[in-house]
Amino acid sequence: MKIKSVQLKNFKRFTDLRIENIPEETKLVLLIGTNGSGKSSVFDGFRYSTFVANSSTKNDGLLIKPETIKEYYRKQVDEPTECTINLYHNKEIHRLEQYQLESLNPDAFDLRKKFIGRSSSRIIPKIINQADLAEINKDADAPALYIDNDTRFINDVFSYIQQINKALREPAFRGESANTFEIFQEFIAPLNSSLSTIFGDDTALSLKIVEFEDVSPSKPAKLIFQKGNSKINYDLLSHGEKQVIILLLNFIVRKKQYEDAIIYIDEMDCHLNTSLQETLLKEIVEKWIPDSSQLWTASHALGFIDYARKTDNAVILDFDSLNFDAPQTIVPQSKEVLDVYDLAIPKSILSQLFSDKKIVFCENKNDEYYNLMGIDKTLFVGVKDSRDVFLHIKNDKTKFSLRDRDFLSDSEIQMIQEKYPNHRILKYYDFENYLYHPDNIAELGLVNFDKDEYQAEILKQKQDKIHYILPKVESARKTYEEFKIDFKPESTDKIVDDFMSDEFERFYKFFDMKEQFNRSFLSPFNIKIKDLSSTQWFKEQIEKITQ
Repeated sequence: MKIKSVQLKNFKRFTDLRIENIPEETKLVLLIGTNGSGKSSVFDGFRYSTFVANSSTKNDGLLIKPETIKEYYRKQVDEPTECTINLYHNKEIHRLEQYQLESLNPDAFDLRKKFIGRSSSRIIPKIINQADLAEINKDADAPALYIDNDTRFINDVFSYIQQINKALREPAFRGESANTFEIFQEFIAPLNSSLSTIFGDDTALSLKIVEFEDVSPSKPAKLIFQKGNSKINYDLLSHGEKQVIILLLNFIVRKKQYEDAIIYIDEMDCHLNTSLQETLLKEIVEKWIPDSSQLWTASHALGFIDYARKTDNAVILDFDSLNFDAPQTIVPQSKEVLDVYDLAIPKSILSQLFSDKKIVFCENKNDEYYNLMGIDKTLFVGVKDSRDVFLHIKNDKTKFSLRDRDFLSDSEIQMIQEKYPNHRILKYYDFENYLYHPDNIAELGLVNFDKDEYQAEILKQKQDKIHYILPKVESARKTYEEFKIDFKPESTDKIVDDFMSDEFERFYKFFDMKEQFNRSFLSPFNIKIKDLSSTQWFKEQIEKITQ
């Protein structure tokens, strides 16, 4: 089961939130954003929309207490909430406050049962005698709200022990011997294998489960782990170790429930070392989440973000810096934009974390396409504008930049780069001048594309707009940070002369292909920017400047 889109209206932080364009093959949906940005509210939306699924009958639980709805779910207390979850294959869950849930799926009740969520508060410090195994099959031990404690681990421990005991003892009543190897392979090896993958296979540092003790009237059950030469009761493990064990044991005990399901787990990375974050998420997604299911999790951990960026069947939804008092639509974030890392690490220390790479700061979102080139040992990082680009490298010669040319003359570029050799400047006006250069488009081998005709079209448009563009040159140059700090601008005569020329390479370096060129000439070819930034010509031009 896979989610296609979500809409939450007057719900928690959201006036009208839409999450759209999630591909059907998506196995991991990672929600990122600063604390308080609304990530967990999405999981509350899942819980609210599917609340009836956790009831023992189809009629119970259709209505949540009015005071809970008013105080916890509504954004505007005098307006109703509305939640819609669209799934692939013409399935939908829709809940309008105080009305019965609707679904296009004929078995709506079973569909809603396939949503299984875990709150961020799920660490059980010690195992106690308060299990109710009857709750597991209907997921009745789920937290009612996502500010509540998730205490499923107690039931998971007792179920785990019970399943092993049953497998060992049932054959005895048939006069047979238990197949201990099969029991080991089903219950013990998978847990220890994942623990080894996550914590490493150094026996002095890693964990493995080695025994358990049954519950008795006077004492709770125990899970015993080995670390080096020591045997350690679960109660005495670190917070981070407990976090991992709680997650893994839940997948082992409830693996049948997780088939063809939507699984949403808030803050899986709690108290985990950065070096473990990516390994944990990779292990869970690739080993424990069935291909028929989809995992949603929220985090601002570097390891989680890095794994999602590198994984084809993962998408990133960025909730950061959005005004949810207004309607907002969130779609999967481009994985080539390094801004997603800002939530985990500031750009100021990127060079320390990627010490084996040359960090090149560039303007706006251009890093998305520069990184597609795959220039060896080079990482492009987008910042706000040309001023920000320059200030990032001005006092640090170990960092590099790539600035749009804008209206800088050849001699001004030479003067700037003599003082700041790490401050690289494009040969043409901006990034788009490279993308839409006739030589770059010609490399695509498009049917019916005429390079000479296209070049003539660019010249014509330049001539039509020349008297509109030239008066703006002086005012544009006043904003350049380089001229405010170290250099005095020269006369614009050379820029004007080049722009007035009909010689292509002279005027083209000052003709803004992003804002001034009407690309209707190229519309029949349906060219994508991703294709234009993947050509050998484009890569060679940028490499000449950055290397």
